[in-house]
Amino acid sequence: MTLSAKNITWRIGKKVIVDDVSLEVAQGETLGLLGPNGSGKSSLLRILAGLRRPDHGQVLLDGAEIAAMGKKRVARRVAFVEQHGATDANIRVEDVVKLGRTPHHSPFSSWTTADDRIVSEALARVEMADRRGQGWQSLSGGERQRVHIARALAQSPQEILLDEPTNHLDIHHQIQLMRLISTLPVTSIVAIHDLNHAAMFCDTLVVMQHGRIVARGTPEAVLTETLLADVFKVETRIETSPYHGKKHIHFL
Repeated sequence: MTLSAKNITWRIGKKVIVDDVSLEVAQGETLGLLGPNGSGKSSLLRILAGLRRPDHGQVLLDGAEIAAMGKKRVARRVAFVEQHGATDANIRVEDVVKLGRTPHHSPFSSWTTADDRIVSEALARVEMADRRGQGWQSLSGGERQRVHIARALAQSPQEILLDEPTNHLDIHHQIQLMRLISTLPVTSIVAIHDLNHAAMFCDTLVVMQHGRIVARGTPEAVLTETLLADVFKVETRIETSPYHGKKHIHFL
């Protein structure tokens, strides 16, 4: 076990956004976080990343409470990719990715050849190596998303949390990114809308509704026509794909 939450509750005013959520993620696992808009997925991810403190409950890294750790220590372990990361500065792509190395440096430490190698590898993984000298403002939304993911990879994290990472991406890069996430040697939690991508690339699924977990388990166990009708209000037919052997959802 690397990352876990125990009885997490978080409110905005009197409204409960995350409601008594507990989960555990095994080392190296890719966990897909599913749910309709407003179900609490994004808020839960930010709590797990240490960016918000819950009103009740604990987030633990290897059994130690994340709230008691320094921000830099957490950032060496956990990378977080937002839905809509933005900057007004027209800095170069490689300088955005270099920000991922910040937790590994003190104010007086020097940039190293190892840092250069890690940044180059991160850019190559998201197919942006040829854009490293390009200005941020010249990038499309999908390209910016890939650069943010490269920045997260440059942190050399053991856990990576991604909030709708395939937003703005064309289908090629959606598949490429989900395949990358599923094969990284890290623990991953990814909030995702595409149910077929969740079935193909995630080891475990957690389904949220109204701030609570309503289902968890393997994609084969969780993704049922009844659950999709109850939670997502859609009619479906679910079959096993003859191409990859995973569940495939047809929307009726």
